[in-house]
Amino acid sequence: MTVRMVMLGRQGSGKGTQCARVAARFGIVHVSTGDMLRSAVRQSTPVGRAVKEIIDQGGLVDDELMASLVQGRLGEDDTRTSGWVLDGFPRTLGQALSLDRITEVRPVNCVINLDVPKDVVLARLTVRREAEQRTDDSPEAVARRLELYETQTAPLIEHYERAGKLHVVDGVGSMEEVFDRLCRAITDATGISA
Repeated sequence: MTVRMVMLGRQGSGKGTQCARVAARFGIVHVSTGDMLRSAVRQSTPVGRAVKEIIDQGGLVDDELMASLVQGRLGEDDTRTSGWVLDGFPRTLGQALSLDRITEVRPVNCVINLDVPKDVVLARLTVRREAEQRTDDSPEAVARRLELYETQTAPLIEHYERAGKLHVVDGVGSMEEVFDRLCRAITDATGISA
């Protein structure tokens, strides 16, 4: 059995950092839709050109395109054999239902909501924007994404709770403290030890 998990959480909750650590610890693939989209924008692919304006404004790329990208990635050899952690998908209930269909044969066996209060993520994102000069972290884009999270992504918590797959992990504390909590939650959910 392999870990096949979804990581939910507000922008700035530390999902990307923790997903990379979880992937290394459990020997699974970190699938970051944000990285996939930023790479497409950098390479100016047709997908990249189509989504650049949406990302810069803090919007969400449409469900169908995102589901198609994720389906292709989860169909590759490394993810099929090793397992994966999805970072940035699903973000809407429509995407979650698409993921349920995509993973029907090898279903998601753990969903973590990395819970970090809004004021904490705003402070983190201000520091990140200044340190990394990320254009997708403009104050307007961040405010829009946090608003979208509340309206579109929060219903996923209810969806996965009803499915019995949701585990809430406190995302406030040192990187090590949060990572230890995550590993315990994943092991509790899957029976797989780190």
